[in-house]
Amino acid sequence: MKLNEGTLDRGLRVAAGLVLIALAASGAVGPWGWVGVVPLLTGVVGWCPLYTLLGLNTCRR
Repeated sequence: MKLNEGTLDRGLRVAAGLVLIALAASGAVGPWGWVGVVPLLTGVVGWCPLYTLLGLNTCRR
């Protein structure tokens, strides 16, 4: 797996994922908030399968 997410992209994904998970855990949003696991994991790993399909790359390397 080659990295295809840059530092800013990864940070925003992790932050958004954590916010959605926290909102779902607190009951502020419905169960759909658990979808925050997806951006959290892709941000931690640094690879997004959708970026691969679309040919996108925000990583500077």
